[in-house]
Amino acid sequence: MTVPPPNNQPPYPPQQPHTPQQPYAYPVAQPMNPSDEKMWATLIHIGGIFYFLPSLIGYLVLKDRGPFVRAHTATALNFQLTMLIASVVGGILLIVGIGFIILAVVWVFNVVFSIIAAVRAAQGQWYTYPMAIKFVS
Repeated sequence: MTVPPPNNQPPYPPQQPHTPQQPYAYPVAQPMNPSDEKMWATLIHIGGIFYFLPSLIGYLVLKDRGPFVRAHTATALNFQLTMLIASVVGGILLIVGIGFIILAVVWVFNVVFSIIAAVRAAQGQWYTYPMAIKFVS
C-alpha cells in the first residue's frame, strides 16, 4: 500500500532542463577602478618587505582585476622571487662567511626598492625593479 504525497505533488523536485550555453563558466573578476588598483599595487609592494608571500597572493588574486594592478603584482612577484633566490644563496654561503654580507645587502635592497615601488604605485606610475629576473608576466 503506497501513500500518495500531500497536495498531489510529485515526491521529488522537478528537474530543470540542462542548458549547455556555458557548461563550466566561472565568475569573471570585476575590474577595479583606478584608485583601487593604485591602492592594491601599493599594498603589494609594501608587503614585499615581508618577502614573497604577499606578492604571490596578490598576483594570484588580483591579476585579472586590471592592467595596472596586474603589472605591479607581476613585477613585485618577480623581484621577490629574485630576492628569495639571493637569500638562499646567501644562506648557503653562510658556511664560508660571506653569506652575512649577502643577506644584509638582500635585505636592504628588498626594503629600499619595495618602498620606492610602493611610492611609484601610489602616484599611479609604472615601475620595474632593477635586477629582477622575469618569472611571470
